[in-house]
This record gives sequence, C-alpha cells and structure tokens, in this order.
Amino acid sequence: MKLLVAEDDTASNLFLAQFLSQYGEVDRVVDGLETLEAYSLAMQENKPYDIIFLDIMMPKLDGVKALKAIRDYEAKKKVKGNQRVKVILTTALDETDYTKRAFDIGCEGCLGKPIDTQAINKLLLQLGVIQ
Repeated sequence: MKLLVAEDDTASNLFLAQFLSQYGEVDRVVDGLETLEAYSLAMQENKPYDIIFLDIMMPKLDGVKALKAIRDYEAKKKVKGNQRVKVILTTALDETDYTKRAFDIGCEGCLGKPIDTQAINKLLLQLGVIQ
C-alpha cells in the first residue's frame, strides 16, 4: 500500500508516518501545494497513492481545496470510484462546516486530533484497506 501524509505540524507528521509505515510505503509533505505535487507525480508515474491522510488546515492550500483539486483531476481523467485515492482528513477543528464540505467533495473519513491509533485502525478496517 502507498500512503501520503499531508500535515504541517512536524510532530503529527512524523507520528502518522511512523504509525502508518506498518501498512506500506509512506511519503510525507507539509502543505497543500506539496500534497498536489506528490499526488500528481504519483499519478504520472502510474504509482498512485492508495490513501492520503490530509490535514484540513495547512499553509499555502488548505486540505479541503486540495481534496477538491484531487477529485477534479480524477473526474477529468475518468478515474473510476473504486480506483480513486481514499482521502482521510485530520483536524483539530471543532467546526463542522469544513468536514461537511469535505464529505460533500468526497473524502472517505475524518479523524480528530490528537490522532488515536485505534481510530486509524478502525477507519482503515471500515474502508477495507486492512484486515
């Protein structure tokens, strides 16, 4: 499995990457623009990400806008539903507008911060990416 951690907080970025490394190859980025660059490069190389853990509040481009750009790209390239990258948002915000918009755009899940490893495993099980 190929995963991308998009998180501007260094401690959270390292924590997620280290925890997720048990499931596969993990790349790390620190802002929304780097997220889109990594995603685009992976698609061009025909080695797409299976899952992106995407922080909602990041510099340069927030997670909701990055998610929209990813879904727009997939629609343009006619990527089928089950072939789309699974996007799990992470947030410290209590504001539900961001998460509602993200689910409307097409994220598969949302995790509150601080991130709980049991919550990650539960969500990955629900998505059918681990057993």
